[in-house]
Amino acid sequence: MTTHAPYPIGTPGQPWGEQEVAAWLATQSEKRSYADDVLSVVDGLRERFDVAEYGRLDYQPDRYPLIALKSRNWNDELPVVLVTGGVHGYETSGVHGALQFAGQHAAGYADRVNLIIAPCVSPWAYEMIHRWNKHAVDPNRSFRADSLAQESAALMSLIEPYKDQALVHVDLHETTDTDESQFRPALAARDGTDCVPGEIPDGFYLVDDTKSPQPEFQQAMIAAVAKVTHIAPSDENGEIIGSTVVSPGVIRYPFVKLGLCAGITNAPYKTTTEVYPDSPRATNQQCNDAQVAAVCAGIDYALARRT
Repeated sequence: MTTHAPYPIGTPGQPWGEQEVAAWLATQSEKRSYADDVLSVVDGLRERFDVAEYGRLDYQPDRYPLIALKSRNWNDELPVVLVTGGVHGYETSGVHGALQFAGQHAAGYADRVNLIIAPCVSPWAYEMIHRWNKHAVDPNRSFRADSLAQESAALMSLIEPYKDQALVHVDLHETTDTDESQFRPALAARDGTDCVPGEIPDGFYLVDDTKSPQPEFQQAMIAAVAKVTHIAPSDENGEIIGSTVVSPGVIRYPFVKLGLCAGITNAPYKTTTEVYPDSPRATNQQCNDAQVAAVCAGIDYALARRT
């Protein structure tokens, strides 16, 4: 458990205003390239997918188009499968796992589902390796009406016509050591609250929806991922990151209430993956493979039970 030093921006107990957000923004710098890492891969997939630009961030319009891959032979009689990555831009395997699924596995689902893959929902945060967007807003708490996050609002607009047609939504995330060392302290400072130390689980886990749980669906994905990397154990309280473990490697959140990406459709099968890239027991490729294994297992489970 980590003991946190006072956060260098803001006054303890007072939420940030514009001055503090500006001071925080001044500390951010580009660490990798969305164009090189994501858009170039998407360009290589254009022959296999319809590539849709569903928005453009106004941060630097020429640099941040929001891109989704859609099944080329779209069939309105088929269900929709949504795969999203990079809602938190720093969670690398979410982005690259989504692209890997598109490049290596999507063709296997042709004529069975319509795919929508949004591999990098938050490209500015991807480049900065950060959880928030440029305005210190967390996109994954912003999937709600009148969203303060452009990233979230744009994705919701893209998905709105397919909400009821969706069968599966897998939202790809990571839980990293920097959640505890950087992002939780920053969140507490931004909101003027106390930062309570926590623990980072060593391994992969899933987040199910409290309002419409699908335990067998979640366990099918856990079983598939366990062949690729290790599953996070419960802590001494029977919890993972403060939430009760309901089955091996699975906790639950109220998706819609919290404004989470996994709640933007009415899909009966939905989940948030959480990979642990800082484990000495997992490589970067294993992390990507774990994301892909979860997506494939989730789709396979849903299709096998579709009436």
